[in-house]
Amino acid sequence: MTGKELLLKAVKGEETPRPAWLPFVGAHGGKLIGKTATEYLQSAELMVAGLKKAAELYNPDGLPITFDLQVEAEIMGCELHWADEVPPSVVTHPLEQDGVTLADLPKIDRTKGRLPIVLTALDMLKRDIGNDVAMYGLICGPFTLALHLRGNNIFLDMFDKPEEVKELIEFCADVGIKMAELYLEHGADVIAVVDPMTSQISPDHFEEFVTPAINKLFDGIRERNGLSSIFVCGDVTRNLEIMCRTHADNISVDEQISMEDLRRLCTDNGKSFGGNMKLTSVLLLGSADDARREAVEIMDISGNKGFVLAPGCDLPFNTPPENLAAIAEVVHDEYKREIARASQATEDDKYDDIEVTQYHKYKEVVVDVITLDSTSCAPCQYMMEAVECAAAEAFVKVYINEHKIKARAGLGMMKKLGVRNLPTICIDGEIAFASIIPDIKTLVKAIEARAIQKNIAALASQ
Repeated sequence: MTGKELLLKAVKGEETPRPAWLPFVGAHGGKLIGKTATEYLQSAELMVAGLKKAAELYNPDGLPITFDLQVEAEIMGCELHWADEVPPSVVTHPLEQDGVTLADLPKIDRTKGRLPIVLTALDMLKRDIGNDVAMYGLICGPFTLALHLRGNNIFLDMFDKPEEVKELIEFCADVGIKMAELYLEHGADVIAVVDPMTSQISPDHFEEFVTPAINKLFDGIRERNGLSSIFVCGDVTRNLEIMCRTHADNISVDEQISMEDLRRLCTDNGKSFGGNMKLTSVLLLGSADDARREAVEIMDISGNKGFVLAPGCDLPFNTPPENLAAIAEVVHDEYKREIARASQATEDDKYDDIEVTQYHKYKEVVVDVITLDSTSCAPCQYMMEAVECAAAEAFVKVYINEHKIKARAGLGMMKKLGVRNLPTICIDGEIAFASIIPDIKTLVKAIEARAIQKNIAALASQ
C-alpha cells in the first residue's frame, strides 16, 4: 500500500496498518530550498521544489499544494502584505468601502491572481510524486473569507445585519465550491476547508451563520467525487460537536483540542479525524526527541482507524527539519515508537528568566495579546486589529504588547500569565478575552473599566 492509498483510507474512516502522516508544509517549503515565503508562494517551480524536498525528508503520506488562505481574497480585491517567513496577510477589506457590494467583487477563475501558479504546481506534483503522496487542496473557509472581505465589522453585522452576513458567507461558500472544482480537476485527492475564524464565534452563531454555507460547500465537493476535511487552527472546543456534525469527511484540529474528545465525537458521527501536534513548543522550539515522544503519545491516543497525524496548523517557516524527520521515523517504524515510549520526557522549562510587567506601576493600561503570530494567523491578526482600534478609542493611554509563542519569550509570557488558549487578550495581566474577538465597544469598555480601577486604587493609596 502506498502512502497515498493509506492516507485516503484514513480520511474515509477506515482501519490502517499505521496512522497516516500529513506534515502541513506551507511556507516552510521555502525554507527547505533557501527561499523566502514571498519568493516561494509566488512561483510554481519553487513550490514544487520545496514540496519534493519535504517528500524526501519527511516521508509523508500527503502534502498540501500550498498553505495560503489569502489566494481567494487576493483575487477578490484584498490587498496583501508580504513577508519573508510567513504567508501574506490581508490588509484591506473591499466590503468596508462605501457602495461596494458582492456583485462588484471579481469572480474566481483559473486565470486570476496566483491560481495559475498553484494549479501548475499541482499538475507538476501529480506527475512527479502524485502516485505515492496524496495532494491536499487547501481552500479558505467561508467564514474566514468573509472576514477577509468585510473585516472585523462582520462581528457587529452578525447582530445588526444577520441576513447580509448569511448572504456573504453563502457567497464565500460558492467561491469555495469553485476553488474545490479547480483543484479536483487538476488531480487534488482531498479538499481541506481551512476556517480558523470559526474559533472566534459561539456555537449558536456557528450553527446559524456557518453550518448551512459550509455544508453546501462539503456537498459540492462530494458531488464532484472529492473527499473533504474541515480544518480549524485555534481553540474550537466550544464548536467541536457542531463541526463533527457537518458534512465533512474529516475533522482536523490544533493542539488546543483534546484528542480523546475528538476521537469520541468523530466516532459517534462517522468522521475521520486529524491533528494535533504542537507547532511551537514541540515542532519549532523542541528537540527531535520531543517530537518523537509527542507523536507517539498522540498516535497511542488516536489509534489506527480514521486517523491522520498532522501539525495543528501551517508549519512555522523555521521548523527544524530533523524534528519532522523524527516524526516520520516513529510513524513508519514500530521499534522506534517503543523507544520513544520508553524514554523519559524532558523537564519543562521553568521560564524563570522571563519578566512580567509590573502593571501596578503604570497609570496607563497594558494590554498583552498572546498569539501564534498575527502576521500569519488570521484569528491573531483580527484580534490585534481589534485591540489597536479599541486603544485608539479609549479615554486612557494603552500600551499594547504582542507575545508570539513562536519565540521562547512568548511561550514564557503565555505560561506566566496563565494563558491556555490562542489568541488571548490580557488587560493588566488578567485574562480578559480568551480565543474570542470582542467587538470594539466591549473591548473599549473593559480597558476603560480597568483604567478607572487603577485611578481609584491610586487615590486610595495617597
